[in-house]
Amino acid sequence: MEFLLASAVGVVTAAGIYLALRAQTFPLVLGLTFLSYAVNVYLFAMGRLVVGRPPIITRSATAYTDPLPQALVLTAIVISFGMTALLVVLALRGYLETGRDHVDGLSGTTEDGA
Repeated sequence: MEFLLASAVGVVTAAGIYLALRAQTFPLVLGLTFLSYAVNVYLFAMGRLVVGRPPIITRSATAYTDPLPQALVLTAIVISFGMTALLVVLALRGYLETGRDHVDGLSGTTEDGA
């Protein structure tokens, strides 16, 4: 199970880095989203995979799981959602201003023909 989870984090991280290094805004947004997903899974796995144990200590519970990674992932999801919304708005604004989807500024022509 641990090997499968580590492999999944590695594959999603590799896909995110590949997409983030593209010279277009939409793959860049997708790549950063994949990277945030990989970080969320890593943070969740950091607290060890435990099934069937409550995250809160009660009198009836014989064992419990650590609730801190769950809180970290929940916070990271909210932050990554806000970051993704901001990146989408910035990418859309850049596309509407320049008329192209490239982030390097060297591809295509400008409006004045240069």
